[in-house]
Amino acid sequence: MSKESLLIFLADAILIVHFFIVLFVVFGLVAIYLGYFLEWNWVRNRVFRILHLVSIGIVVVQSWVGVICPLTVWEMKLRAEAEAETYSGSLIQHWLQSLLYYSAPEWVFIVLYTGFGSLVVASWFVVRPKIRTR
Repeated sequence: MSKESLLIFLADAILIVHFFIVLFVVFGLVAIYLGYFLEWNWVRNRVFRILHLVSIGIVVVQSWVGVICPLTVWEMKLRAEAEAETYSGSLIQHWLQSLLYYSAPEWVFIVLYTGFGSLVVASWFVVRPKIRTR
């Protein structure tokens, strides 16, 4: 395997991990609220809920301070070093632009991330996580 192939493989692996993190954040919230109505106990799991809250919290803080996700930066650096095509901005911006041919100003993403993060915080009050008992 050449150096370029290895770098592209690593960049693709980071992209896949990033994709699954996005799925975890988005569908995690859907599952929490759906689980409330369908009485799924697992959506009250404290570890799951903390990981979910921390994940979106990182995204919200990054958007407020204008920092691109480190996974995106790392992926783009690997692609650039392999002399492969890269993109600018965040992963979500890139894919929305690619899929929808629409580019929104940065503030739109800040509002969306903050709104989504607010729904996650609200889920802690609507669908309370289980308290550990012995």
